[in-house]
Amino acid sequence: MVDFTTSMAVAASGLQAQSERMKTIAENIANANSAAATPGADPYRRKIPTVTTNFDRELNATMVKAGKPMADQSDFRLQYDPGNPQADAKGYVKMPNVNSLIEMMDMREAQKSYEADLSVMDATKAMMSRTIDLLKK
Repeated sequence: MVDFTTSMAVAASGLQAQSERMKTIAENIANANSAAATPGADPYRRKIPTVTTNFDRELNATMVKAGKPMADQSDFRLQYDPGNPQADAKGYVKMPNVNSLIEMMDMREAQKSYEADLSVMDATKAMMSRTIDLLKK
């Protein structure tokens, strides 16, 4: 039964890490079209979700954990919008460096990883149930 507990704990750590990853991606998508609050200021900067691993001595297994998101240092997009109050002298507004297509791909990957962790938990639960049923006989 100890190995079942370990596999459930590893899968749970994966679920939590992917959940944090989805949160960061959602924040990026939500701010994809938001200009800076004041003229000349930088707009929202894309965050890159990170995942770290650590070895759990108690469970004797490697666990994953969401790390602190990193700021994407790529250039901001410039959008021509001379009527916008945040526009510079040439009429361009700095927009966030978020590419919605990339965010959607990252979200899809996080979703697949989350589903895989759920499948591990379901399979482990089914194995535990079958083992208990066999022990009852």
